[in-house]
Amino acid sequence: MRILHTSDWHLGQHFLGKNRYHEHRAFLTWLVDQVERHRADAMILAGDVFDTGTPPSYARELYNQFIVELQRTGAQLVVLGGNHDSVAMLNESRELLGCLNVSVIPGVLADPERQLLTLYRQNGDPGALLCAVPFIRGREVLESQAGQSSQDKQQALQQAIADHYRTLFELAEHHREQLGASLPIIATGHLTTVGASSSDSVREIYIGTLEAFPASAFPPADYIALGHIHRPQKVAGLEHVRYCGSPLPLSFDEVGQQKEVLLVEFVAGGLERVTPLPVPVFQPLARLSGCLDELGIAMAELAENGSETLPVWLEVTVTGDDYLSDLQPRVEALAEGLALEILQVRRQRPQSGNGLAAAGGETLSELTPDEVFERRLAREALSPERQQALSTLYRGVLARLEEQS
Repeated sequence: MRILHTSDWHLGQHFLGKNRYHEHRAFLTWLVDQVERHRADAMILAGDVFDTGTPPSYARELYNQFIVELQRTGAQLVVLGGNHDSVAMLNESRELLGCLNVSVIPGVLADPERQLLTLYRQNGDPGALLCAVPFIRGREVLESQAGQSSQDKQQALQQAIADHYRTLFELAEHHREQLGASLPIIATGHLTTVGASSSDSVREIYIGTLEAFPASAFPPADYIALGHIHRPQKVAGLEHVRYCGSPLPLSFDEVGQQKEVLLVEFVAGGLERVTPLPVPVFQPLARLSGCLDELGIAMAELAENGSETLPVWLEVTVTGDDYLSDLQPRVEALAEGLALEILQVRRQRPQSGNGLAAAGGETLSELTPDEVFERRLAREALSPERQQALSTLYRGVLARLEEQS
């Protein structure tokens, strides 16, 4: 049994104003070719199909066109909703796509048995059982209780997510016994786990303790296909718990990562191997840092060694020239006539003693959002009344966002 594990396509994303249609189109064409080349029986798309809940029409067209092209391979497709996806939007075409060997699980379903899927080999025999878990919203698995503290709510949600996994896994074990076959059990998820290394483009989807769901809370499945983190990686060093990562770099801090999808193979009811399939670079990106003189030399070298057909999208961080008021036009002048497109120019600010991290080694990840806001606010020369007003506005925005989510 061979399965391709992919996630975080983010169709419809605009990268600092740049449309990514051609990159996504090239990736999806490549992906169908991989299904054929490796004779994959099924594909799991572990969330964040689209970049927003209201994707542009061309992004929906890419999605539908991919499903049509996948038909020639005979591979089964399972689509899980992510935190960027709209449950209602994915649900619109669920029944229609069911006629095309596509199972869509946009959110947690009322009947857990509908989230237990059988994956089939190309010859029609059952090949694996799938506990199809999408991104889990608190309202889907919890009821609010009066008097609960924030900590109580966080712990209750974490327990509810673990219980949801356990329920599905027990259903899968029972179904396997009924079939009388030695089938591997696979689970999916779209969340952050302990120790996962993320990037700037990843939105934290739970707060407090739930920013890192413990790997020990997953059921003992043969393979756990995860989405949400864009950097491909094992979880807690476990071979069978994996993020495949996003196929395209979604922020400049993902430049240099080897993007991949995972070919997962099962033999005799268990996991045999996981093979990364490197995704080609469809649009070159780069980051440069230095003073203006250094940047001019680096840009010339980058353009000389870059693609012959595509300009390099570039992020530039200027150091040592922060006193200049016309920095943007000076940087753009350096790239004139070169196969480069400067998408972002940043100044490297000197670190001050009252920064967001303390001198004792405290890191940003150790601070709460409120602490980050208050420390940043303290750096501004504002009256106490103005600081209080901004703090009130900030907490009001947070409260409204929490209500909407």
